[in-house]
Amino acid sequence: MDFKKSKKIQTEHQVGLNTGLELVSICVDRNRYRTSKDAHGGIVRCRSLFFPLLVLALSTSPSFARLPSASISGKVTGASQSAIPSTSRPDLHTQVEPDPAKAVNRDFSEVELLRFTALEPIDIHTHIYKSDPLLFEMLRKLHLHTLDIVDVSDNGNAERKDLTKENNDVLEVARESSGHVSVCTTFDPYLISEPGFTEAAIHQLNESFARGAIAVKVWKNVGMEVKDSKGNYILPDNSLLEPIYRDIESHHKTLVTHVGDPNTAWAAPNPSAPDFSYFKNNPQWYMYNIKDAPPKQKILDARDHLLEMNSDLRVVGAHLGSMEADIDQVAQHFDRYPNFTVDLAGRMPYLMLLPREKAIAFITKYQDRLLYGTDNTIYPETEVGTWVSRAEVSYANDWRFLATDQTVEYGGRRLKGLALPNSVVKKIYHGNAVKWIPGIADQ
Repeated sequence: MDFKKSKKIQTEHQVGLNTGLELVSICVDRNRYRTSKDAHGGIVRCRSLFFPLLVLALSTSPSFARLPSASISGKVTGASQSAIPSTSRPDLHTQVEPDPAKAVNRDFSEVELLRFTALEPIDIHTHIYKSDPLLFEMLRKLHLHTLDIVDVSDNGNAERKDLTKENNDVLEVARESSGHVSVCTTFDPYLISEPGFTEAAIHQLNESFARGAIAVKVWKNVGMEVKDSKGNYILPDNSLLEPIYRDIESHHKTLVTHVGDPNTAWAAPNPSAPDFSYFKNNPQWYMYNIKDAPPKQKILDARDHLLEMNSDLRVVGAHLGSMEADIDQVAQHFDRYPNFTVDLAGRMPYLMLLPREKAIAFITKYQDRLLYGTDNTIYPETEVGTWVSRAEVSYANDWRFLATDQTVEYGGRRLKGLALPNSVVKKIYHGNAVKWIPGIADQ
């Protein structure tokens, strides 16, 4: 089977903060997200999908009515209710009267850097397609390990067509990283109607495992875009994918799943919605206008069926398990599926939107099921020096929010950090990744 079809490797997005407190995109797909490009390349004004939620929600109180979330009400049901306190509305940490000197978004101080590096931090969700000495210098400085994830889509530019080439690119990054980068490979779901698809996909994955890949990614196009020869949407629990999952488990690898966009993708058009422009500019993902598109819950149910059918397979749900708008649903999945965990990549704002006490209680109760990630991306055209500067500030602010009670600033609003115990922070940044993705920091 030919895996060299015209497909595109890409990421959702990752947003950082510059020293001027303006949201910027660290790196996004230039065809699908960018609207302007600065002199350095690879850094553009934010037109991506998720951080506008934060900007809108943190600006004025009427905006909260437009957030696609029942979870920010603070209501908790079921087994989680006793452990996670409720509140009638999100406080957004507005009770804080911050010290302006502590509200500046900035790189690590010397003391902070010592605390951060002592965690031996792991970012389990990156997309790095270019080796660069400045990148490797940053990884060494931060004592940072990353999982370099390959995604495949058919909507990309002509420069990034070949899945084999993309696998080779990330494997080369890993080889040159002195053990700081590990590889998460993928297979091409667009070939699912071709004869021998399953066997060819397994062969390709096993070759990647032999070359050092430690995990496999299934992206949102499975469920939201890919169809079989009869025009039926391929869902995550499709029978042709089941042997692939069994092969991943038999090799003791981890499956990473991103199976859906936020709820807005299925909602009626609303120009004042925070991510309206994204779906306007990317109609292929606006499920509301796609007549036969499956409901989001149907896709999530198929993912849950996958979890049930493969109870010995470790599964990491990217982006809070695609349930970012309802933290209670995430909690219920933890209680139901012991083989399921989630990363925080690109979804830190959803934790920030929670009342501070609820965020602390949720993270504390499920401290063994949360993995740190960013969705940071480097494409071949990215100016890495500028990217590194922005990325270090982003890493520092995420850490301050989780590990300290310092005031951090997001979207123009000051928020008090959660000051989680160091034992909890250590699990989020290191221990859980080592447990759920074996091999990620072996070197």
